[in-house]
Amino acid sequence: MYKRVELSAFGKPEVLKIVTEERLPEPAAGQVRVKVLSAGTGFTDTIIRQGQYTGVKDKPPFTLGYDWFGVVDKLGPEVRDFEVGQYVADMPVIGGYTQYLCVDANQLVAAPPGLDPGEAVCMILSYTTAYQMLTREIDLQKGQSCLVHAAGGAVGCALLELGRLFGLKMIGTGSQAKKAVIEGFGAQFIDYRNENVSTRVAELSPGGVDIVFDTIGGQSWTRSYRSLRKGGHLVAFGVLHYTTGDATTPQVLWGFAKLFALWRLLPDGKKTSFYNIQTRRQRHPADFKEDLAALFKLLADGKLHPAVAERASLDDVVNIHRRLDSGDIAGKVVLDCTL
Repeated sequence: MYKRVELSAFGKPEVLKIVTEERLPEPAAGQVRVKVLSAGTGFTDTIIRQGQYTGVKDKPPFTLGYDWFGVVDKLGPEVRDFEVGQYVADMPVIGGYTQYLCVDANQLVAAPPGLDPGEAVCMILSYTTAYQMLTREIDLQKGQSCLVHAAGGAVGCALLELGRLFGLKMIGTGSQAKKAVIEGFGAQFIDYRNENVSTRVAELSPGGVDIVFDTIGGQSWTRSYRSLRKGGHLVAFGVLHYTTGDATTPQVLWGFAKLFALWRLLPDGKKTSFYNIQTRRQRHPADFKEDLAALFKLLADGKLHPAVAERASLDDVVNIHRRLDSGDIAGKVVLDCTL
């Protein structure tokens, strides 16, 4: 017997239901059964819940949950590379809010023993997103200045911590409620609600910043581009204002037109790109495994300290999604799937 969280229909948090299964799933050939120790939660899960995430074509009912960390519980036939008791992780996009699941062994990333499951699951979606943007999207150089929008969120915090580790000068925007967590990672804080972000960036980094990571979209991309120094790089990795209703479809399309075409024609040396972890993993699966393994090692070596805002049970999922919708969580809420 085990529990999982089922998305019964697209909609508000109340569509999430706890389902109790009488029998554990059985792994097929090439699969392993995993006892899930922790599952990550985040804004992406809320977009999937609302039916707005283009990367998910499934229709409800299905199990929600972008990423998970667990331990191999049973091997299916023909599995040779893993053993029972080994710690593993995956980013299936859906399916992670559960106590047990079966997964193709070739999808798994092995993890070292001794990791805290709540911290380990932060490495998968949030930190791998940040790590790949920092190491595979830009030409990173120590001492560069970097602006992170929505810096108090799960990916934002990961960018701040990794940026500091890589020797960058970090600036983060967020609400006043997230000031402590942003400054806790050594970043200079900008209160986007009560300060003019462009003016403050110019004060903190005269001449512009070298890098901007912008998940907001719409007009924010334009402001971010203008905040770059000559030769700087804007990495967009989400369109938050569209999913929240703060930007219209024409505004978003115009934003992408500037990002992929118009700005690239300007003779200012600035670069623009758009990053999505799911599509990049599909194109470069070996990179995903290599980068996540590198992050697990950094965590095991005590070099990373993810901002785990709270550890909750699967039974708390509706309330957690209400809070995710309100945007009041600094860092990442982790589901302890053993409870």
